[in-house]
Amino acid sequence: MKRNVIVFGLISGLLISAFTVCTMAMCYNSGTLESSMVIGFSAMILALSLIFVAVKNYRDKYNGGVVSFGKAFQIGLLISLIASTMYTLSWAIEYHVFIPDWFDKYTAHALRDLRNSGKSATEIAAKTRELNEMKVAYQNPLIFAAYTYLEIFPVGVIVSLIAALILKRRQRPAHFATV
Repeated sequence: MKRNVIVFGLISGLLISAFTVCTMAMCYNSGTLESSMVIGFSAMILALSLIFVAVKNYRDKYNGGVVSFGKAFQIGLLISLIASTMYTLSWAIEYHVFIPDWFDKYTAHALRDLRNSGKSATEIAAKTRELNEMKVAYQNPLIFAAYTYLEIFPVGVIVSLIAALILKRRQRPAHFATV
């Protein structure tokens, strides 16, 4: 199980890290932040879909065609943890080294959208305070890591639950009969 988790976790982490770096660079330069969220979450789901492959691989190749819900969920969570860590590290490097003014651009974009949607000055002021507080909090490495993990890890938990429910198998299939 250990090798299976590490291999699929690293592949999933590399995929999501590559997607993140590429899409953030494109969206940062073009100013289309809405599409970066859609692309980002789609990329997370795509990369984390390897959890299905990993659980099926473990069940069929290493465990004689049987896997409990708990073991399948554990595999998914461990892969999610590896992928989430790689995502967090890649975003930290990209944010702090290459696009340190990202939060300023994000704030300007969010406030422009509020103004264009006709929100009141009070609502805009409240959102401005909220974004400024978040920017200050983002400077703390622990809060930065927590926010970033909270973007991806819940997606991994959901994918892990679905994979465990779909792929669990309590009995050995007939084609896995022992010789």
